[in-house]
Amino acid sequence: MPILTKDEAYALLKKVISYSKADECEVNIGGGDSANIRYARNSVSTSGVISQNGLSISSAYGKKVGTATINEFDDASLEKVVRRSEELAQLAPENPEFVSFLGPQTYQESKTFVQSTASITPKQRADLVAQSLQVAKDGKAVAAGYLEDSIGYSAMMNSKGLFAYNTGTGTNFSVTVRTEDGKGSGYATRGYNDITKLDTKTATQIATQKAVSSVSAKAIEPGKYTVILEPAAAAVLLERIIFGLDARTADEGRSFLSKPGGTTRLGEKMVDERVNIYSDPWNADLPTSSWSGDGRPQEKTSWIEKGVVKNLTYSRYWAEKKGVKAVPFPDGIIMEGGTKSLEELIKGTKKGVLVTRLWYIRDVDPQSLLLTGLTRDGTFYIENGKIQYPIKNFRFNESPVIMLNNLEELGKVERTVSVESNANYLLPPMKIRDFTFTSLSDAV
Repeated sequence: MPILTKDEAYALLKKVISYSKADECEVNIGGGDSANIRYARNSVSTSGVISQNGLSISSAYGKKVGTATINEFDDASLEKVVRRSEELAQLAPENPEFVSFLGPQTYQESKTFVQSTASITPKQRADLVAQSLQVAKDGKAVAAGYLEDSIGYSAMMNSKGLFAYNTGTGTNFSVTVRTEDGKGSGYATRGYNDITKLDTKTATQIATQKAVSSVSAKAIEPGKYTVILEPAAAAVLLERIIFGLDARTADEGRSFLSKPGGTTRLGEKMVDERVNIYSDPWNADLPTSSWSGDGRPQEKTSWIEKGVVKNLTYSRYWAEKKGVKAVPFPDGIIMEGGTKSLEELIKGTKKGVLVTRLWYIRDVDPQSLLLTGLTRDGTFYIENGKIQYPIKNFRFNESPVIMLNNLEELGKVERTVSVESNANYLLPPMKIRDFTFTSLSDAV
């Protein structure tokens, strides 16, 4: 089934709503096409295209709610799924946290759709991968990577008159390069709405250089070091703060933002005053949908401003309970940075460690947001402003809250992709003092 236009989505959802006999109903529809190429050992291993559409309807009788889904859109099937959701609602117990569906909302037009990505051809996709493979082959290295591009849409309507629609495009690329003897490894990742911004050749050159440079890594003692985290490494730590900006978990004492007595750290200075984190659906480099999953309009929102926690996310139920504005979770996060390049941050470091990537992140203590994980794909020792030699990987134990209190310097912002959540962010490289490495790892 092709991507539905706004008018087509409206007509289809209107038809579904017309079948409803419930007190309230809400319909969500979405789908799209994605294509990918996967490669390993310097040759393509798989490629494919996925096309999918799905519709979900929630019917409510008072506080009793039932939901049913379907991917067939003929009239008989649509009426059948409406009846099924109503049957489930009648069988369901009351949900004490159910909040009546929203009425009509006003949304600004989003900027998530880029025609160049939507119209990419199989040859263009193959050429991007071929450029990556050629770099690895020329460097006598071995590459494994994944390229995906997508076009999709989502829409929702309810019996109270709300209608929302969005369509968007995106591409994500990642490549891991190993030396032929397997002793060196490098990594790079990129993500954009506009595929014409994707330079697989340069990204693979960076990964290849890291791989070649990381051969014969030396072991140095674990301990506290000044580190420079590249954006991909910083992303997997910072997003734990972002995911934790939930008012309910903070109010209920289950969060690093909780305080004794049922209060929270909202309005308090939590990290270095140079830390400014916000979301903006209309940012040209990280555009996102103008509405959230439950139909609330997305707005430009400051989350941490000059180190102070300025806002928390609130579900509609929790906001109603607390008598505050309901603030949806953001689709994209931006952290302000500085003016220096990664190379300039390295040049200004007397002694430290450059970290390309962090992975296998696990929680140690949710209350302090203490995390553990490993470095990988290129870890280097810096001395007197220069990378001196590669070092063996470390296990770390660190809290991103403590990390942002030990901030020394921020570099230029760039778009990056989290290897943990696959989310896209605009983040700077970060120079951090007293980052805690607890043990060595023999993994490359």
